[in-house]
Amino acid sequence: MEILLNNKPADIILNTEKTLGDVLSGIELWISSSGNRISEISVDGKEISGQDLEEAFNREINNINKLEINISLWRELAAEALETLLECSKGLENASFDERKQIVSVWEESPAARFLATDIGDLSELAGLCFSGEGLSSADLCILIEERLRELKDANRELNNAEVLVKTVSERMEELPLDMQTGKDQRAAETMLLFSRIAEKLFRVLFIFKSEGLSLDDFTVDDLPAITFINEFNAALQELSAAYENQDIVLAGDVAEYELAPRILKLHSALKILTNSYTPVITLS
Repeated sequence: MEILLNNKPADIILNTEKTLGDVLSGIELWISSSGNRISEISVDGKEISGQDLEEAFNREINNINKLEINISLWRELAAEALETLLECSKGLENASFDERKQIVSVWEESPAARFLATDIGDLSELAGLCFSGEGLSSADLCILIEERLRELKDANRELNNAEVLVKTVSERMEELPLDMQTGKDQRAAETMLLFSRIAEKLFRVLFIFKSEGLSLDDFTVDDLPAITFINEFNAALQELSAAYENQDIVLAGDVAEYELAPRILKLHSALKILTNSYTPVITLS
């Protein structure tokens, strides 16, 4: 049986699968872990609609010549949802009270809002607060949305643009113990916030590649498997957070300077190399 994903031959080896349902369940499990969705299924040139799926699931694969599956990629779905949110946010800026209520109502009932609630929860929460008159202004929310869209549409350029900030944050992490020792509490807090934001950005970019088939077992950072690097990164971050709250200057300084400052540079460097070399396993037609 020939299998096409988004009109391209799929490198899928069938072993124990006997029915179409077995095959589709395996593919769904593979793609859904990264947020991708199956949007269309065709068997031997005939599209299988929702009402025919149950019957089609029982068809034996020995009786099928070609299986065509269209997949909506997480990157594509996220971009569509963010563009919808951006349009709503811009519409709020000069809207009257009644117009605002209508814009918010349309947004809350939209598929884009449901997608963000399940897949990009932090932005969904910020949007909810903004639309209720709390939290960020519409203009500030638009800035955040536009940043996320740039990450989705051109991760390579976004990483290049972030390089100076990454280096600056790394240097400030090295200076964190001195700031804490000399009573520069505001600068120390700002450093922690900047580090958190740039780290979140880099991990968002990594997730985009993961959604397109990147195996974290194959991706390495500083000669470590990505999973190992991420676990060590998170452990160091938790250790720093606890030390910072307890005003343990020595421990906070050691973790910030010798563990997290170099790691943020290494993660950024590895992602830049990845953007120039990686070919997605799953792509749009």
